[in-house]
Amino acid sequence: MWYARHGAVRRKQADRRSRAVVHMDEAREEHITKLLNSVKTEQSGPRRDATYASASMSGTRRTAADQSSHCFFDGDLPEEEKHKTEVKSEEEEEDISPGQKNIHSDSSKKAVKDEPPENWDEEDQEEDKKEEPLRKDKDLEFLFQEVVRDTLKDDHFKMDLQSKKSDWKYKEMLKFREKLPSFGKKEELVELINSNSVLVVSGETGCGKTTQVTQFILDDHINRGMGSTCRVVCTQPRRISAISVAERVAAERAESVGNGNSCGYQIRLQSRLPRRQGSILYCTTGIILQWLRSDPLLSSISHLVLDEIHERNLQSDVLLVIVKDLLRLRSDLKVVLMSATLNAEKFSKYFDNCPMIHIPGLTFPVEEFLLEDVVEMTKYRPKNQDRRPTWKRGFWQGRNSRPEKEEKEQEYRESWPCYARTLQGRYSDSTIEALEMLDGDEKIDLELILTLIRHIVLNEGEGAILVFLPGWDNISGLNDLLMAQQMFRSDRFVIIPLHSLMPTVNQTQVFKRPPAGVRKIVIATNIAETSITIDDVVFVIDGGKIKETNFDTNNNISTMTAEWVSLANAKQRKGRAGRVQPGKCYHLYNGLRASLLDAYQLPEIMRTPLEELCLQIKILKLGFISQFLEKALDPPTEKAVNLAIKSLTDLNALDHTEGLTALGFHLARLPVEPHIGKLILFGALLGCLDPVLTIAASLSFKDPFFIPLGKEKMADMRRRVLSRNSKSDHLTIVNAVQGWEEAKQRGVRYERDFCWDNFLSANTLQMLHNMKGQFAEHLMHAGFVSSGDPKDPASNINSDNEKLIKAVIVAGLYPKVAMIKPSHSKKRPGVKVYTQADGKVCIHPKSVNAEEKEFNYAWLIYHLKMRTSSIFLYDCTEVSPFSLLFFGGDISIQKDEDQETIAVDQWIVFRSPARIAHLVKSLKKELDSLLEEKISNPAPLDWNNRQSKDCAVITAIIDLITTQEQQQRLQPDVGIDLQRIVYARQ
Repeated sequence: MWYARHGAVRRKQADRRSRAVVHMDEAREEHITKLLNSVKTEQSGPRRDATYASASMSGTRRTAADQSSHCFFDGDLPEEEKHKTEVKSEEEEEDISPGQKNIHSDSSKKAVKDEPPENWDEEDQEEDKKEEPLRKDKDLEFLFQEVVRDTLKDDHFKMDLQSKKSDWKYKEMLKFREKLPSFGKKEELVELINSNSVLVVSGETGCGKTTQVTQFILDDHINRGMGSTCRVVCTQPRRISAISVAERVAAERAESVGNGNSCGYQIRLQSRLPRRQGSILYCTTGIILQWLRSDPLLSSISHLVLDEIHERNLQSDVLLVIVKDLLRLRSDLKVVLMSATLNAEKFSKYFDNCPMIHIPGLTFPVEEFLLEDVVEMTKYRPKNQDRRPTWKRGFWQGRNSRPEKEEKEQEYRESWPCYARTLQGRYSDSTIEALEMLDGDEKIDLELILTLIRHIVLNEGEGAILVFLPGWDNISGLNDLLMAQQMFRSDRFVIIPLHSLMPTVNQTQVFKRPPAGVRKIVIATNIAETSITIDDVVFVIDGGKIKETNFDTNNNISTMTAEWVSLANAKQRKGRAGRVQPGKCYHLYNGLRASLLDAYQLPEIMRTPLEELCLQIKILKLGFISQFLEKALDPPTEKAVNLAIKSLTDLNALDHTEGLTALGFHLARLPVEPHIGKLILFGALLGCLDPVLTIAASLSFKDPFFIPLGKEKMADMRRRVLSRNSKSDHLTIVNAVQGWEEAKQRGVRYERDFCWDNFLSANTLQMLHNMKGQFAEHLMHAGFVSSGDPKDPASNINSDNEKLIKAVIVAGLYPKVAMIKPSHSKKRPGVKVYTQADGKVCIHPKSVNAEEKEFNYAWLIYHLKMRTSSIFLYDCTEVSPFSLLFFGGDISIQKDEDQETIAVDQWIVFRSPARIAHLVKSLKKELDSLLEEKISNPAPLDWNNRQSKDCAVITAIIDLITTQEQQQRLQPDVGIDLQRIVYARQ
């Protein structure tokens, strides 16, 4: 005990000695002291008395000392200054385009807005009406149509539909449509839709419900001479589905998609809209939620078709609650819910026992085999199995299952001996023994899958093989095993790994039928269950596992583990085998496991953080968050809801009465999760817009890197080169995107070579580019920037300042902070990483910091922390003390024995002389006040007006962040207070 206590004291003393020192040179100290005194003098005047009464965030900053130093966000000018400005404006007006005038005028109006955020929408709607051509969001174009019956259009639509019946393309497509099971139910479907507000349509894979039901509705209205009143909108859970289904429907109607024809699509950043009346629009669920902000009644929509609702993603579950309430206000709205067969009754019951109709599938019979059948037919014997007890393996592998999963596992273990006895006599003893060995291992046995593929190739007929595996490591592992076999390296096989990390260009091969005598083997995640259809698949190998993300409310951490599939997953996978001929499906789990599978996956609303959803509920004015979510089909836990509300309150997005703050209002309007939204706003406010938008786009979509099989180490090396020793995953992506943009300007060949050399996906880079444009448009409409161009020079005056960009990342992602401690282990040299909540964690191997052994500072900021086999930080950036002091949490000044310290939120502690610490705290208070008002009254900062006190405060802080980093590098030993972690965890 004495030794342990003595060791703890010594460690604490060492940590105190190794704390980073916060200091500034005399010139800066003097400058900041003068600046703060100047600001305090102004605050004591009558104009600034209310500056710090900023809870409502509705004050307007003014500079009283020097009226000539007026800055753009200072509010109204004095009368004498107004006159000067008006004269100047008239002279300059000739050089400004009408579009720019409107933008400038809009920004000025925003700058003096002095009402609470709840009233902003009403004002904005009035402004939008006046500025329709300039301001109207393209995503709202289809929604804002006045639907009035037009008999001329009715006649035109009817004649057009009649004339198509003589079009050979239409007739060919009609022959195909008539073979679909849904076509046989056409009359019944139309009758049920017309006579009920809500209808549930359940259908098997291949029945044609997604493409046909919308056409039945439209054609019925056209034939009854009411085509102009029909506007059908059908939601899809994925972008790729919305586009491909719309293209298919357009082809069946002998038209091109969009271009004013009868069918189109709309997804984020991309649309091909149909004609205004008598049309079908396929869109993602998020588009409908966006429309609801502008028109809560969806007044111009006659039929709302919600497809694939059995998937139970977050947005579709929320939309179900809204639609249920909406039907009370719009008795004329027709709602069609389309689902797989397993849980159709649940949706019917939710909508007051509305009618249901079932459509059988168009698939050939599929023979199913379980694990015991596969082992028996292949004579497979597992090797090198982990013989530790399951509970012990689970402990060491960091498993943290939900209680209901643990109960299932307990039931499975108790039932196994009885089940094993039922196998005797039907299967050989060696098969039962092999089953018991396989049962003891959590991992998927890739050798078994290899053996099964060989068995299919040698003993079965022609046809593609589709293998379902949970993740990249399994996919690349199986690919390596296949490539190691002489047999599969021949030109008689085409092997296609299908994963989001793979280059898109390789994935296009998946849809092509190979030449005769060549067998296609596709290794995929669950993307191949519903999102894409591979027509020539005859054999399906179901690995039995699926990667599932869960949110652990007790520890406030996301977990991603390979879980057993649900019956719904298994059914979808089986259905993939019977598209073109009778097929076979091999499930790699035994009969007992099959009997205990869940009916379907846990709904996303019950296993994901809810912050973004909570903001959407507030911006849509749907009432109190918990009361709204209680109405969901499967409500999330009270603990998860309260955790999300607390997180948003800490972020200053919600006030203590659950009302939206000014910051919350802007975050809710940005199409990203709140922390990324805050990152975007601070990037705009601090003049480093373009790089920050790149970071925000990659965090909310995905990074542009892919990993070719067999070149993992080379890809890691290229990523490290692109990091330019920034010790930042976020800046690595900024460098990659900038390099791509420069290569693209030089020509297509340079762009292609740059992407190829650096393992970058051109498609993902283009998507990030488009998203940046969308974010910039949002910021311009809100008044934060004066241009919708992310590269506008006025918004990027500090974009070359790497240290400031890191500070902005802190502003957005705080309190996601980790601490670095040098590792003194000879076996594992490098660093150890800790978080306050979890203790020791790991940097994910994909990060540029994973192999880093020398850091300049002891702190990392990260975006995603996830528990898999360990707790991993998925992307991180090294940050400096001043970044954390100015853009982190509350500052406290204290004395630790003989050491003067300054701390962020009590646990991020630095050494600092008391006078410097008080200067930093006062400057931070000024910055917070300034930023609150900037968010309340958005307007671009005039960086040229160095006389403005606001500009002076920000410039002083940028100067400290930039120059102190060079000085800090001279500190030989920066460290952390590990003792505080221990106490925090206790």
